[in-house]
Amino acid sequence: MRLYENEAKKLFEMEGIPIPRQYGVITNSDEIRQKEKELKFPVMLKSLVLVGGRGKAGGIKKANNIDDAVDLANGMLGSNMRGYKVETLMLEEAVDFSGACYIGVTMNPADFNNIIMASPSGGVDIEEVAKTRPEQILKIELPNNNMELPSDIAEKLASFLACGIFNGEKYASAFADIVSKVYAVYQKFDCKIAEINPLLITSSGLIAADAKIVLDDNAHYRLGDVFSVLGIKEARHDVAEPSRNEVRANDAGFTYVDLLPENAQKDPNKLYVGLVPGGAGYGIFSIDEVANIGERFFGGRVIPVNFMDSGGGPTIKRVSDMFHLLMDYSIVDLIITSRFGGISSCDIFIKGLIECIRERRRTGKRVLPVWGRMVGTDLPSARDYLEKASRETPDELKDMHIHVGNQIIMAEVIREGIQKAFELKGWKV
Repeated sequence: MRLYENEAKKLFEMEGIPIPRQYGVITNSDEIRQKEKELKFPVMLKSLVLVGGRGKAGGIKKANNIDDAVDLANGMLGSNMRGYKVETLMLEEAVDFSGACYIGVTMNPADFNNIIMASPSGGVDIEEVAKTRPEQILKIELPNNNMELPSDIAEKLASFLACGIFNGEKYASAFADIVSKVYAVYQKFDCKIAEINPLLITSSGLIAADAKIVLDDNAHYRLGDVFSVLGIKEARHDVAEPSRNEVRANDAGFTYVDLLPENAQKDPNKLYVGLVPGGAGYGIFSIDEVANIGERFFGGRVIPVNFMDSGGGPTIKRVSDMFHLLMDYSIVDLIITSRFGGISSCDIFIKGLIECIRERRRTGKRVLPVWGRMVGTDLPSARDYLEKASRETPDELKDMHIHVGNQIIMAEVIREGIQKAFELKGWKV
């Protein structure tokens, strides 16, 4: 779960990391007028949205006086930033600086070692620095999961920063202190990521001009006091830049990951396949199998577009919402689904799917071809429901093709569905 900048800075401040003076969060420009007596211009207006690159996208602006701040706020509030509406702004003092650097802590997913990084090239996309100027980043792995950063490592990182910044030597001790405190934040608050970019060098010392914290979802149960301090009442999405589909799925209570970039351009010569699998393992299998079958039999012209997991024991509505999401996703041509009923019920699954299709037919929404198989818990009642629904509304369900039982393996169901989708498009196989 990623924190908003004002929330992350509050945790930084609690751990003694200097931040710019905070003037609070606003939702309309009238609130700026109300704060006029406490504002010391210039001030920064920052859009509170969980996406990166806010500065480049016009989400961070500097106001030199009260009228300027009001005008800027009116233009920023309600604007769209990479698909997300800007509803709140944070106000903080503008800081003059002579240099900027980067400090970050995360974990290596391969071996679970903590990694602490520093770069004298702050204030820019650190991923781009890693690609084009890797010598500008020092990374150190901590295989022992130290709760406190060893002093020799803090000093090594501080020296690296000091050597890469003009007159940086006089800040070496302060760099070591900030590096240690960022690591302390990472460990104390169960973070997946804790970083400052940029850490500004000012006439009065070092100041964290930006803050990024991503909390480990698995640790939420012990972060109640933190949530209380920050005023967080419910968990948010766990990634830095969730897509619109991912936000929608999270709100509906199921796991979803887009495999394509936001607003990906559709190749008219390829088939895009959405997946509604029966569990996380089946979801991964489905992605691999769609890609493999597409490569082996369809000239590499088949693209899986998502990972999805209903969770154990989903409701009919949740199943329906899963299919609705993919049918609303304009890039998808075909849906492949499977229900290997264990914890989850085949009966609930087929009712959710049919409910989705019937509702879309009634309301004139797009209905995609659905090919799949179900086997396992509650299969007899699911089969009876499917047969009854098919008799009652054959036209509504004409694009739904569900195999019942183990007579055909899932790989063949996938191939069959893709084959029919190619034929519908008039494509040669």
